[in-house]
Amino acid sequence: MKVLLPFVFVALLLTVWELTVRALFVPAYFMPGPLAIAGAMAESAPELFASAWVTLRMAMTALPIASLVACGLAVSLRLNRYLEDAVRPVAIIIQVTPILAIAPLVNVWAGVEHPQRAVVGLAAVSAFFPIFSGAMTGLRSADPDLERLFDLYGASRLQRLRRLWLPSSVPYLLEGHRVAAGLAIVGAVVAEFVSGSGASQGLAWRLLEAGNRLKTPTMFAALFLLAVMGVVVYLLLQALETWVLRRWRGR
Repeated sequence: MKVLLPFVFVALLLTVWELTVRALFVPAYFMPGPLAIAGAMAESAPELFASAWVTLRMAMTALPIASLVACGLAVSLRLNRYLEDAVRPVAIIIQVTPILAIAPLVNVWAGVEHPQRAVVGLAAVSAFFPIFSGAMTGLRSADPDLERLFDLYGASRLQRLRRLWLPSSVPYLLEGHRVAAGLAIVGAVVAEFVSGSGASQGLAWRLLEAGNRLKTPTMFAALFLLAVMGVVVYLLLQALETWVLRRWRGR
């Protein structure tokens, strides 16, 4: 019963939505009902799903890039306290800078003839900080008693990293990647909006194209696909996190 409650609630919302737009005679270009959106989804399914795959592919290409850079930087900072003091403020500045503000710069640097590079680059920037923050927190989360034990045996920083800090950071790294995956999709969509050339042919381009033609049902269909894509990626990574942690803690 608990599993069915969200589906019942969503069905109720959709029913109220459909009845309201019909009762108030709201034009479809202003606020389409769920049935109109479903019709637009069925009509434009090949284009929408192809564009969704483009956006997802570029976001998932950006995720391992962000992971390598963030984890590598976090390990370097953990091994060198002075480097951490110097770099951490810069990382925070990158985090608090709006993605939309730097998107035009990334688009210029990537070259207008290579919009895919801009999309992957901005998605990687979006995904960087959650992974970096999780890695830094995890690398500092080791049990103080174990830290003192390593002091007693005169362990080097590299030995601490391999045998203590990295194992302790696994839960934080998994959570950081789960959050970063959704942000990578957001960054990819923002970059597609800014490029505006249609060369990337992602879901953002479908939104712009439908908006220019006042095809509001198609816009809602593209938004629905974006939401589903984000939820699916989140749930998959959550399931992976649960499985890894169960095995990790079991060991």
